[in-house]
Amino acid sequence: MSSLPEIPVYAKDLPKFEDRDKQEQKYTTCYMCACRCGIEVTVEDNNVRFIRGNRNHPINKGVLCAKGNAGIMKQNSPAKLQQPLRRKPGTERGAGEFEPISWDEALDTLTERLRHIRETDPTKLAFFTGRDQMQALTGLWATQFGTYNWAAHGGFCSVNMAAAGLYSIGHAFWEFGDPDWDRTKYFMLWGVAEDHASNPIKIGLEKLKRNGAKFVAINPVRTGYQAIADEWVGIRPGTDAMLALSMVHVLMDRGLIDQEFLVRYTNSPFLVVNTPGEKGDGLILRDDDGNPLVWDLEKEAWVNGLDPEVKPALVGEYTAPDGRPVKTVFRMMMEKYLDNRYSPENAARICGISAEDIERLALEIAHVAFRETITVDVEWTDWAGRKHDRFIGRPVSMHAMRGISAHSNGFQAARAIHLLQTILGTIDCPGGFRAKPPYPKHIPPGIKPAKSAAPNTPLSGPPLGFPTAPEDLAIDDDGNPLRIDHAYSWEAPVSAHGLMHMVVTNAVNEDPYPIDTLIFFMANMSWNSTMNTRDVMDMLREKRADGEYKIPHLVVSDAFHSEMVNFADLVLPDTTYLERFDTISMLDRPISEPDSAADSIRQPVIEPDRDVRPWQEVLVDLAGRLGFPAFTNEDGSRKFQDYKDFIINFEKSPGIGFLAGWRGENGDKDLKGEPNPNQWDRYIENGAFYEYHLPENTRFYKFANKDYLELSKESGWNGSSEPIVMELYSEPLQKFRLAGQGLYDGPQPDDPAIRERLVNYFDPLPDHYVPLEEQRIDDDAYPFHAINQRPMMMYHSWDSQNAWLRQILAQNFLYMNRRVGERLGIEDESWAWVESHNGKIRVQVKLMEGVNENTVWTWNAIGKQKGAWGLSEDANESQKGFLMNHLISELLPPKGDEKRITNSDPVTGQAAWYDLKVRIYPAGPGEEGIWPEFDRVKPLPGQKPASDTLRYHTHEAVNLRRSMTDVISRGEK
Repeated sequence: MSSLPEIPVYAKDLPKFEDRDKQEQKYTTCYMCACRCGIEVTVEDNNVRFIRGNRNHPINKGVLCAKGNAGIMKQNSPAKLQQPLRRKPGTERGAGEFEPISWDEALDTLTERLRHIRETDPTKLAFFTGRDQMQALTGLWATQFGTYNWAAHGGFCSVNMAAAGLYSIGHAFWEFGDPDWDRTKYFMLWGVAEDHASNPIKIGLEKLKRNGAKFVAINPVRTGYQAIADEWVGIRPGTDAMLALSMVHVLMDRGLIDQEFLVRYTNSPFLVVNTPGEKGDGLILRDDDGNPLVWDLEKEAWVNGLDPEVKPALVGEYTAPDGRPVKTVFRMMMEKYLDNRYSPENAARICGISAEDIERLALEIAHVAFRETITVDVEWTDWAGRKHDRFIGRPVSMHAMRGISAHSNGFQAARAIHLLQTILGTIDCPGGFRAKPPYPKHIPPGIKPAKSAAPNTPLSGPPLGFPTAPEDLAIDDDGNPLRIDHAYSWEAPVSAHGLMHMVVTNAVNEDPYPIDTLIFFMANMSWNSTMNTRDVMDMLREKRADGEYKIPHLVVSDAFHSEMVNFADLVLPDTTYLERFDTISMLDRPISEPDSAADSIRQPVIEPDRDVRPWQEVLVDLAGRLGFPAFTNEDGSRKFQDYKDFIINFEKSPGIGFLAGWRGENGDKDLKGEPNPNQWDRYIENGAFYEYHLPENTRFYKFANKDYLELSKESGWNGSSEPIVMELYSEPLQKFRLAGQGLYDGPQPDDPAIRERLVNYFDPLPDHYVPLEEQRIDDDAYPFHAINQRPMMMYHSWDSQNAWLRQILAQNFLYMNRRVGERLGIEDESWAWVESHNGKIRVQVKLMEGVNENTVWTWNAIGKQKGAWGLSEDANESQKGFLMNHLISELLPPKGDEKRITNSDPVTGQAAWYDLKVRIYPAGPGEEGIWPEFDRVKPLPGQKPASDTLRYHTHEAVNLRRSMTDVISRGEK
């Protein structure tokens, strides 16, 4: 072989690209979406040189997406808030007239106002947070203040996912559990856009492809993950429950169910009282100690269904000792799901999927579950002390998210998917859908929402919880809501995450009472995070007859100049995620995996160049100023010097704190132990995360695994080590249904419309019903479903201002099926009008094949108000980007004389973003450009000018010329 030519002289002495002596590598946790991936940040002269994934991190294992890499441009965004601001006296709210003030003045003023509220009526404070990752802290703060008017973003994001799982199987989709990516052979993805769990799902899908598993994507739109699926099922929006239950119909009809799993681990054998029209109908038959009863086939007697030696009848009807007729839960399931209503032929008409495909999909998952069973040969002990020599796996797994959740029938739809998994026995087994510590929880978790408040007194419990009966509702003696968002009222009894989307509307309407101060943290509630954008903007400016604002004082904390900032009376600027300490806690939203319990921290890798403070520090400071008991000593002095000190020394219960790693005085204890003064240092040394690997014998069947249940109790994840019995039949829902029927021995609503909701939608067995808004809309007038998707390279409005990510996507189109568009005379990239019952917008249309024919969709949160987010006057996002929000209402369409109530899931209060129905038609000659348009947002004092620079470097770029020979011979040296 001939030798390579001599390297040219000009390339021999390459310039020095990096001065490593000036650089430092720091580990922290990404915040460019909700994945919470581990990152290594290279810093040079207090600038980010580059960001890459942390290869040792349990979440992303070194993988990093476009968002994560673009954290550089988020850090350098001109939209960053620079200093505390106060609305100028005499100016109108929303006009954007601000004056800078000092932090001392800002916090002194706020403290004085909050102290007065706390001393008189703490419920006059409403504190709601957006997509933050420290809800354990903000919830504790609200509890200590004494207001139950607190919640986070979950009520308009994914509370249906969380609540459905926690009321059914003890864990849920998204952050509560994961498919067994390494072992599953058949995977169904329901309603997941590509921003969710972006890196973990991509890693998982790559494993599926490599292992030869089948991947079925169920989504009205074929983008992202759906595009690489082996089969795309283009379902009609809002019909997922019918598809899942039709597959249940097929499996039950063919006898393709895991009877042993149902008998041993679920409430399928429990006996239910069957006395329609009488009090107690539908409740589980119990003994004097409250234990559920079953019929033991060997003893031919009524026995405690929780007895480990019981041999219960799975199918049966009996007469109870007190003479009442009873039947097993599974018998009720057979009667319900074997009905022709759930047949594939009937489901096909509703879902837009052929009956043949529905039946085939059901039979495919059954084949894999029962004919391709796998085992993990590890000895384990179940809750009753019985020894097993292996874990049996049904290698079918599923995952779901907002496409299911954001409908007013989403709670029941998510339950239906869990039911489908459970009858196959695929819950927390090898190859199935697995729980991540601290889950699973007992069903439902034993936390009840607070429902009493008093001056200068912390709440007796947390603001959010899990009702099991009408007695748990946060209502007064007349049945009226106690909370400003109406969570835990008859309108939304199981609203485990609150109803953030209703706060402004209810506060302005003084329903149920006026408030004094509203604090929003990281919540763009005047723009893309609100339903009915134009009207909500008007509400924020609305005044009483005396000229005072109906929301008297509005405080906004954010790191960036969002549209919401301009409505604030007081602006408290937050840091970026690269400038602060933070915890991703086991008490909140941990980063655990099925085989390990894990949490992580953020640490400052950049020093702020602005007068900003982390919101965590502000909350700890305010708590000390206001004298919260958990934050002060007996003499009234502050207990914690700052946020770091709080995280180290605060204990929820003895030995349980915000961080689970390196506990104990010497840092030698896992999960539980005394405070460790060096805990932050240990996290930093370990790459900013902690991981406790579960022993092999505790990794599966956690709901019935003795060693895991004991670990769970010892670590504070569960209050007891009793087994977790999955509830396919939900007695709490039946109690609310009885209240609607007037048959409950306790609180009952008076409003006929509310009673009807409880009767129709609180089915104790998973059910399908037409979404509520759709029931009130003329399908002929509004024939299309309209939904949002989130692109893989954006997350909410945070990232559609990012100079790098904008180059990938800087405007959004309305996408519709090509064949349908051409039939309506709508050309590709033409302008069209889109109308709903609540509004009208003009958009640019693109035609595509991969979308359900009855569906139009767009990317979420791309459209911006002019002047916001540090973008230039001619930015595409404000010139060509639009919001679907203008078409949506936070209230259901009027119906007779009924009071208009929330456009939400009637069980959980989940905002029904995806129930929207629209009509679409071509725009006329000369009708181009987005509509509606809004006034330009004024620049803030000290705001940096918009930048047109799309490249970034920390020092002068090197202009290098190299020969190809040099490149080949010396690579990147």
